[in-house]
Amino acid sequence: MSNSKVVYEGWMVRYGRRKIGRSFIHMRYFVLESRLLAYYKKKPQDNVVPLKTLLIDGNCRVEDRGLKTHHGHMVYVLSVYNKKEKYNRMTMAAFNIQEALIWKEKIESVIDQHQDSQAANGNKYQSFEYKSGMDNGRTASSSDHESQFSAAEDEEDSNPNLMRRATIGIGPPESVFDWTKEIDSDLANQNSNNQAFSRKYWRLLQCQNGLRIFEELLEVDFLPKSCSRAMKAVGVVEASCEEIFELVMSMDATRFEWDCSFQYGSLVEEVDGHTAVLYHRLQLDWFSAFVWPRDLCYVRYWRRNDDGSYVVLFRSREHENCGPQPGFVRAHIESGGYNISPLKPRNGKPRTQVQHLMQLDLKGWGVNYASSFQQHCLLQMLNSVAGLREYFSQSDERTAAPRIPVMVNMTSVSRSGKKSQKLQSSSIHLHSSSLDQMNAANKNAILMDEYSDEDEDLQYAEQETLPSLNEVEDKRIEEPRIDMTIFSGNLRCDDDNKARDCWTLSDGNNFRVRSKRFCYDKSKIPAGKHLMDLVAVDWFKDTKRMDHVARRRGCAAQVASEKGLFSIVFNLQVPASMHYSMVFYFVSKQLEQGSLLQRFVDGDDEFRNSRLKLIPSVPKGSWIVRQSVGSTPCLLGKAVDCNYIRGPNYLEVDVDIGSSTVANGVLGLVIGVITTLVVDMAFLVQANAIDELPERLIGAVRVSHIELSSAIVPKLESDPSDSVEK
Repeated sequence: MSNSKVVYEGWMVRYGRRKIGRSFIHMRYFVLESRLLAYYKKKPQDNVVPLKTLLIDGNCRVEDRGLKTHHGHMVYVLSVYNKKEKYNRMTMAAFNIQEALIWKEKIESVIDQHQDSQAANGNKYQSFEYKSGMDNGRTASSSDHESQFSAAEDEEDSNPNLMRRATIGIGPPESVFDWTKEIDSDLANQNSNNQAFSRKYWRLLQCQNGLRIFEELLEVDFLPKSCSRAMKAVGVVEASCEEIFELVMSMDATRFEWDCSFQYGSLVEEVDGHTAVLYHRLQLDWFSAFVWPRDLCYVRYWRRNDDGSYVVLFRSREHENCGPQPGFVRAHIESGGYNISPLKPRNGKPRTQVQHLMQLDLKGWGVNYASSFQQHCLLQMLNSVAGLREYFSQSDERTAAPRIPVMVNMTSVSRSGKKSQKLQSSSIHLHSSSLDQMNAANKNAILMDEYSDEDEDLQYAEQETLPSLNEVEDKRIEEPRIDMTIFSGNLRCDDDNKARDCWTLSDGNNFRVRSKRFCYDKSKIPAGKHLMDLVAVDWFKDTKRMDHVARRRGCAAQVASEKGLFSIVFNLQVPASMHYSMVFYFVSKQLEQGSLLQRFVDGDDEFRNSRLKLIPSVPKGSWIVRQSVGSTPCLLGKAVDCNYIRGPNYLEVDVDIGSSTVANGVLGLVIGVITTLVVDMAFLVQANAIDELPERLIGAVRVSHIELSSAIVPKLESDPSDSVEK
């Protein structure tokens, strides 16, 4: 690193497109200095040469590219460039808007400092040339030579009235009316189109669910009679504008938690970072047995204003990849969207005013025969503002910035199916086999590339040549099983249902996990076959807590390592009058690269804590124990303290059950009657994204009528810190 002062640094995403047109994202460590922006493959030490640098001076600009999709993952993209050399760019992105905005402000503050010094000196800014061993004789990557259509010209040249920090992309499509702008009456009178002028005349229709519901007063004669007057809901939500904006933009499972009118949504076309065409199915409860369901195809445009507010605008349009769907009536949005504006905080909590406007023609016979149908459905949609308010009011801690939501790409899926045919009859099945192929092809895209010095090195195979997820699973199932006779533990294995003080494999179908459609309907399915084999169980006791038991010579993890196998070891630490540990050894021949399990094994502790899940069950035991333990899945890292030890061929998870007061209380109840219990436990990594579904169990075990007296004191070797990372 250079000796300049570091202004800001941290992990961001390198985003770009290859010469063959495919996008890529890599995790890179960015460092912003007082005159330089650079990124590295890892957090830099002394004298490490960056992969790429960009000189920051008064001629630089930060261009907001908005939201970009990469195989279902959405990122917020920034492009930094010098207006004198517009094709020398550095493109960076983040998975949450807050982090992207921090970087944008930091870079702009450095630019402003150079511009101030330029003005103080009274002459034109002179930049110096930065020499880098990595950059000499090498051109910028293909992702830095952006398409001429993806970036507007410098704002000082193309639009002198535009403030540099405005975030509008190329602006809204001509067909989309911006109802959030205040129109002067004189200007409105000169405009022959009364649509804009009419927006200034509203009356309070009712107050409902803590919202003020307004209705437009003036009628317009250029719209069909079936089209409703514009209505808007206004409410206050105790959350930041960024948090609300990310929820409003979502089309995944989170939307079910605040929008009762949402059934399904997908991306039809990404026009640019601020404009997209969406397909949206409505969940309306007005005489559903007689009235056909409604769907929408509309263009969505968004921007972020200088005051920190967000504007999201809707307008229906036709699209070749989103034709009429059998069983649905295509409704029409004349105008709509959200206006999300910051308010002054109260009691230290952020407050935001949310306006949601809709002017809708639901089409069909129901509108003509029952006028109340249109208003009822509009009110149901507008009540999503109350849903937003309740969503945030019922969550005390939101310290982690949420990721921008995942969205199914309707266009890609339909094209990868039958290119010559129209969209399939039911788009609710869009994420079937075609999406399986797309996900399998790109499951490695989000991972950090540790072996490539150039961002262009990693290439993707064509989708048609890659097997589907089901084919991959079938091949894995057909592989020869691991020789179980080479492993041993002090707790015996016994398949007899009446056996005591033993363990046996638990059928994966005893546990229900998230299905491939969980993001849309929260459905769950039997877990099925485990990803790893349970080869041994140890039952230990000692006067002190037993950590890192996988270092014990001769244990199943050590034996597996010698055979070239990989192990995941779960060490459940049970505090009582003595310290007990029940240790489960799960073994596999290898981890599938790019899989969710491999990302969990090689991820950081924060990622592991947010994903490691336990599903408990007590099929045999007293009623009070069964009620106390329950069968609800639990994120272990959120409930109790977990320590992860990554060895050369294993990962050990030490689960300190005594670290939680609630868990300790339940444990005290269980320990007293442990000899009468049969307990099932399933371990898995929680799937949050579409390409991670369906969930698969790491493994599951049943322990029956355990005796405390059968535990033994283990002989643990010294911790080989030179070969094990903590």
